[in-house]
Amino acid sequence: MKQPTANETANMRASAMRSPWLSLTVMQLVLTALLPIANAFAPSLSQPYIQHQSSCDNGQSSVAASGGAMQAYEYPSQPCSWSRPSVALSMADKVEEFRRGINYETSSADKIQNDHNVLDVAMKFGGSSLANHERVDHVAKLIQGQLEKGYRPRAVVCSAMGKTTNNLLSAGESALLDGKVAIDTIRALHEETMDEFDFGDEETCPTRQAVHGLLNECEELLNGVRMIQELSPKSLDQLVSYGERCSVRIMAERLNQLGVRAEAFDAWDVGIQTDSKFGDAKLVSGYETSVKKAFDRIDVNTVAVVTGFIGHEPKGRITTLGRGGSDLTATAIGASLQLDEIQVWKDVDGILTSDPRMVKTAKPVECVSFEEASELAYFGAQVLHPIAMRPAMKYDIPVRVKNSYNPNAKGTIIQKRLPEKDKGRLVTAITYKRNINVLDITSTQMLGAYGFLSRVFSLFAKHKLSVDVLASSEVSISLTLDQKQDVTEVEKVMEDLRDCADVTRKRNRGTITLIADVERSSSVLATVFRVFAKENIQVQMMSQGASKVNISFIIHNSQLEQAILSLHQCFFDDEYSVAPLGYGADGVDALASVITGTDTLVHGEA
Repeated sequence: MKQPTANETANMRASAMRSPWLSLTVMQLVLTALLPIANAFAPSLSQPYIQHQSSCDNGQSSVAASGGAMQAYEYPSQPCSWSRPSVALSMADKVEEFRRGINYETSSADKIQNDHNVLDVAMKFGGSSLANHERVDHVAKLIQGQLEKGYRPRAVVCSAMGKTTNNLLSAGESALLDGKVAIDTIRALHEETMDEFDFGDEETCPTRQAVHGLLNECEELLNGVRMIQELSPKSLDQLVSYGERCSVRIMAERLNQLGVRAEAFDAWDVGIQTDSKFGDAKLVSGYETSVKKAFDRIDVNTVAVVTGFIGHEPKGRITTLGRGGSDLTATAIGASLQLDEIQVWKDVDGILTSDPRMVKTAKPVECVSFEEASELAYFGAQVLHPIAMRPAMKYDIPVRVKNSYNPNAKGTIIQKRLPEKDKGRLVTAITYKRNINVLDITSTQMLGAYGFLSRVFSLFAKHKLSVDVLASSEVSISLTLDQKQDVTEVEKVMEDLRDCADVTRKRNRGTITLIADVERSSSVLATVFRVFAKENIQVQMMSQGASKVNISFIIHNSQLEQAILSLHQCFFDDEYSVAPLGYGADGVDALASVITGTDTLVHGEA
C-alpha cells in the first residue's frame, strides 16, 4: 500500500484538529469496540519496543525501550531500520496510549505543530555564551532541550564567539597602524571548535569550507587596509561581521549533528535591512515585511541560525546596528513574525533587584514592564538596550531574559502590562552609575528672562552630549553626564555656557536609581531618606523622571555601595532596622512621624 506523504499526513491531522471533540468521540467509540478483539490477539503486552542503530542523516530518534509504552520521538529524514519482538505492538497498546492522550504515531515535530501550548520563539545568545567549543556545545544542547520541552525556535540569533569582535577590531588597528595582518587567534578559536566537533576536513564538510572562506576573506580585507592605510566605517563594519558569520555556521552544523534540523543565515538573507549609517545603522521602515517574506520560505521546523548585530544597507553593503545590535536582531525578527516570545539568554537568572557583583542577595524579578526595563538599561543595569526593546514594545511581544548557565530558571518576563500581583510592589529594582560629572549651571541673566533653557540645551546638542539626570528651576539647572561622554566636548560646552551662566563641575559622583511605583513616591522617598539619614549619606541632587517609574539620587562615589546595600536590605531583604513605608495600615502614621520629626519606627513595629 502506498504510504501518505508528510504533507498529506499533516493535512489529515490538520483536518482532524478542526473538529477535535467530534474526532475524539468517534475514535473513542471505535477503539473501545475493538478492545476485546485486541485483547484476544495480544498474548503479551510486556515486551519492549526496540530500536536498532541506524545511519539516519538527520538525527537520532528518542524512543525509549520502556516495556511497550512509547515516548514521543522525531522522525529522521531518511528511513531507519526498526524491528521488534515477534509480538507486534497490540491494539490494546494503541487504546491505552490514546486514553493517555498520546498519539503513538505522531512525531514530536508534529506534536509541536498541533499543541496549542507550544510557543514559537526567537532565541538570542551573546558572545560569552559562545566563548569556546564547550559553550557552543552547551548552547546547542540547550536549544535541543528547549525543543523537547515544547518550544519551537523559529530563529536563533548568535553573536560572534567569545572575544572575536574585539580581536577583529584589534586586527584592524594593527593592520592600519603597524602594517601587520594577524588573525591567528581568531582562526585558532574557530578551527579548534570545528575540530572538537569532528566536522571533517574541508573537502567533505561544507561548514568548514565556508568558515575557511570567510576567514580568508577577512585576511584579504586586512591586507587591503595595510596597503592603502585606511579603515573606513564601511570597511570596519565588514571586518567585524566575520565573527557573527563564522559563529552561525558552526552553531547550525553542531545542531544538525545533534539531530536538530538547522540552517545558517546571514541577517540580510532573512530581511534585516538598514540605512547607510555605518557603525550605528538603523532598521529601515517596513523591515517587518521583508523579514516575514524571508521566513515564509523557511520550513517552520528548521531552526534558522541568524547573525546578530549586522545587516545590509540599500546597496547591499554590510552595516552594524550599534549598541544592543544582536538583541535588536532578535526582537526585530520576533516582532515581525509575531512570535509568542523572544528569549534573550545571558549569564544571570533574569533581571535582578540589583547588581549581583555588589549585592550578593540580589533576587530575580519575575516580571517588569517595558518602561521599567528601559529605565533600568538607561541607568546602568545590564538589560536589553532600550533601542532593542522597541520592536517588541511596538507589537507587544513578551521578552524573556534567561540564564544559559541555569536554563531551568524561569527568568524575567518583560511585557507591556504588569500582572495584578506585581502592581502593588513599592520598588522593583535598584541600579546605579559610578564616576559621573554633575554640572551646576546658574543663569547670569535677569530673573524671568526667557530663552535660558533653550540656549543651554542647544549647546549640549551642538557638542553631542547626552544628559542623564536633570533638575531645574527658572534660573538654574543641575544635570549629570556619565563617564562615556567625550571629555573634550564637556570642556567645550562648559566654555560656551560661561557666556550666559556660571558653571560648576563636580566629579566623582554616583547615581542611584530606584525603579519604583512613582504614584506612591511619598512612601518611597520617605523610606529612602530615613535610610540615608541613618547611614549619614548626603544627597546632592535628586530627580523624579517623567517616565513615572524612576527616582534618581546623586551622591558621592565613596558612599555609593553603602547606600545601595542599605536600600536593598530595606526594600528586598527584610533585614534592615528601617522598614519600608507604605505597607499596611501603619504607612500614613509612619510617614507623618517622619514629617513631624517623631519617627520611632523600627523594622516590624511602629
